[in-house]
Amino acid sequence: MEGRDNNAFIGDSSPSIAGEFRWNGNTVPANGTTTTTVTSVPVYLTELTDVELNGAAGKPVCEGESPPVPRTVTPSEGASDRDQWGKGIEFLMSCIAMSVGLGNVWRFPFVALENGGGAFVIPYIIVLLLVGKPVYYMEMIIGQFSSRGSVKVYDMAPIMRGVGYGQMLSTTIVTTYYASLMATTLRYLFDSFQSILPWAVCDDRWAASCIPSGAMNASTTALMNDSTIINRTSSAELYFTKIVLKELDGIDDGIGLPDLRLTLFLVLSWSMVLLILIKGVKSSGKASYFLALFPYLVMTVLLIRACTLPGAVDGIVYFLKPQWDKILDPKVWYAAVTQCFFSLSICFGNIIMYSSYNKFRHNVYRDATIVTSIDTFTSLLAGCTIFGILGHLAHVTGSSDVGNVVKSDAGLAFISYPEAIAKFEVLPQAFSVLFFLMLFVLGIGSNVAMTSCVMTVIKDQFPRVRNWQAAITIAVCGVLLGSIYVTPGGQYILKLVDYYGASSIALVLAIAELIAIGWVYGVDRLCKDTEFMLGHRPNLYWRLCWRWITPALMLIILIYNLITLEPLMYKQYVYPTIAYDIGWCIFAFGLLQLPIWAIYAVFKQSGKTITDKIKNSLKPTAAWGPLDPTTHYEYKKFIDED
Repeated sequence: MEGRDNNAFIGDSSPSIAGEFRWNGNTVPANGTTTTTVTSVPVYLTELTDVELNGAAGKPVCEGESPPVPRTVTPSEGASDRDQWGKGIEFLMSCIAMSVGLGNVWRFPFVALENGGGAFVIPYIIVLLLVGKPVYYMEMIIGQFSSRGSVKVYDMAPIMRGVGYGQMLSTTIVTTYYASLMATTLRYLFDSFQSILPWAVCDDRWAASCIPSGAMNASTTALMNDSTIINRTSSAELYFTKIVLKELDGIDDGIGLPDLRLTLFLVLSWSMVLLILIKGVKSSGKASYFLALFPYLVMTVLLIRACTLPGAVDGIVYFLKPQWDKILDPKVWYAAVTQCFFSLSICFGNIIMYSSYNKFRHNVYRDATIVTSIDTFTSLLAGCTIFGILGHLAHVTGSSDVGNVVKSDAGLAFISYPEAIAKFEVLPQAFSVLFFLMLFVLGIGSNVAMTSCVMTVIKDQFPRVRNWQAAITIAVCGVLLGSIYVTPGGQYILKLVDYYGASSIALVLAIAELIAIGWVYGVDRLCKDTEFMLGHRPNLYWRLCWRWITPALMLIILIYNLITLEPLMYKQYVYPTIAYDIGWCIFAFGLLQLPIWAIYAVFKQSGKTITDKIKNSLKPTAAWGPLDPTTHYEYKKFIDED
């Protein structure tokens, strides 16, 4: 039977699952009423609650009690309240916009350079195949199959629901500070329209300790030859720390008040996210085309421009040249796992959320392969582009080592790149506008995904809440919390919160998610679900990764991280004790979601003894399965017949 005649898969031309389960068009529900129309199901199947589904599983009708009266509904009516992507391509574009973000542009080149250059690509690709692709595909499967967000999806194993809440907390934390980075990007974008780039020249207040970052001329050449240059700092760095951030030397006496301009840009950043999400995935899907494709246009322009600059080839060779002595260093493999993990946004709930809005039989295998491949390609493309520009910077400053002109993390985006662009002799303003517009669009794409994840959790728990209400609430809270990061001490807080509230928690929750899906729910059950949904079982490669290889690698990384744990510092600054205490409290609060929600799940389960309750909390709820009532009925029969 072709998909167009298949009640479960209306509108899909794919064939049904060969040799497994077929809808016969003549079913007898639990109440004994025969329904012969394949486009209808009994009404009690449209409400996918545990009580009703258990009642439909053969519970007898008492004498004198009227059986439920069925009415016919369309197969999609039961899931009509949940949004869906307008087109399958919108899902793909949204995943690209989410996964290809700021980390590809400023984190990957620096991490690769620190860990063997071209040699880093080898462990990165191996990790991509053993961790990145399997987890990405697994999360797409489970999200699309269940049509549930990152918390509700743990109906498959209620005792593990704390994983979803912990990931939501981590995503919320990242969302708040991510917007502050977008605000800084907007500040640079608007400053790029000035006739002279403000970071290209030295301010009078620090002229004695400054080297102009603009194009070289006779005066700057003479200054570069001055013996006192060693004690001087580039104007690009001074502009970032003293003008944009107004950064403090420490936070022992407080973090100061929010900067007015950065706060306004923070509001503007959240306003853009709000406009994109005002109608949920229906509006964000339309914006995904621009968010996904525009950065590649700009990156291509910058790469072409970079390749025409003197010294650019040296920079690209410096980036790609393998340092084979580092390939056996465990730090390199640790860096590869963490880069792959955070670059693809796996185990944060975002992928589950996006795929939950897919049509039931959408080809997620194809999309997972495309997105993970494009993400790696983009990282290499961005690395060549960035190091081409930095190679030119090393050339004009007379440095023989490109590594000497590279700053780490945010400094790479807001110091090294602006300094390199300031030295362009032709239209530096135009290239600066393009670069920071690209960064902003990349940031918007990732922040839209993270905000959507939080919105979906809210809407799953409170179905009456509308998209615009959830979006406005999150945006207002985002501005209030984000204002902390635009204070003079904001970068200290950002580093602290990112370390304890995102990076550290994410590794533990990732392992818990892999255990929940691969062991508690079970790889065999996941493969059956995939077979029912896509028509084929995942092969041995996927099953080995989901059950053994990926969880083992993540556990090794966590152990290595704990063994090499060092006190967190920001620019060699040691935080006050209370800051570390707050950081550990954030970390503990994230991890406590696991036991808290596990205890709650056990308490809510039916069972005469505590052992029965625990066993039941490890099993999927009766409502677990496809959200569409007709497809759900097919699925239950498919599982029972298997």
